[in-house]
Amino acid sequence: MTNPSIAVAHRGAVATHPAAHLVDSTERVRVWDPFVRFFHWSLAIAVLIAFLTGDALEGLHVFVGYVVMGLIAARLVWGVIGPRHARWWDFVRGPTAIKAYLGDVRRGHPARYLGHNPAGGAMAVALIAGLILTTLTGLAAQSVHGLKGVHELIAYATLCLVPLHLLGVAVASFQHKENLVRGMIDGYKRA
Repeated sequence: MTNPSIAVAHRGAVATHPAAHLVDSTERVRVWDPFVRFFHWSLAIAVLIAFLTGDALEGLHVFVGYVVMGLIAARLVWGVIGPRHARWWDFVRGPTAIKAYLGDVRRGHPARYLGHNPAGGAMAVALIAGLILTTLTGLAAQSVHGLKGVHELIAYATLCLVPLHLLGVAVASFQHKENLVRGMIDGYKRA
């Protein structure tokens, strides 16, 4: 019989015996590199500033839009050249894997991943895509009449993803009994 606390990693997934969640591992491993953490929190702050400034402080709003564009450009490159869990191939999965993972979440026994789980990867892609569209339409709206409404629609649609992201973090933290926010601060997760 195998020890239920032994985990086998596959493409970032940690497939474990159903009883393994009862074993409280104290060993922590580095998952999120400094750039990924800087990107995550800087992007969150920049989006918040952009949302709060809008028309009231248009100069700051536009500047922060450029900051968001720069952060995303750097993250796109880092997704190709960065360490394992920062790379796109490590966490971007197809619809079948995402649907299966969400079904396991609903049933209360999703596989644990050291990096992004399939739903987290999909959310990262959706947020980045939404922010790319938001910044591009914001840039274009400065010179093309009538695009401001499109920019705002895309911005609000993208902002609607944020509570879903936070809910996903909370659910995964609860189901796996680990603090995912702490991991995005210090870079470490439970092994």
